[in-house]
Amino acid sequence: MAVTKDMLMGDILKTDKAETIAEILMAEGMHCVGCPSSLMESLEDACAVHGIDVEPVLAKINAAIA
Repeated sequence: MAVTKDMLMGDILKTDKAETIAEILMAEGMHCVGCPSSLMESLEDACAVHGIDVEPVLAKINAAIA
């Protein structure tokens, strides 16, 4: 399963790769992983809130879970 930028954070963090993905997000400065309001945001929206370009984050996530 590949992660896409329009997937909801809540759905991404329910996968069997959640721990790996959470580590990547936190390393990128997205410490909102456990925030209830972030769970209803897309990955792209969550990155935008933090001023982070979604494409490199998405590439790291998909490389790590491939």
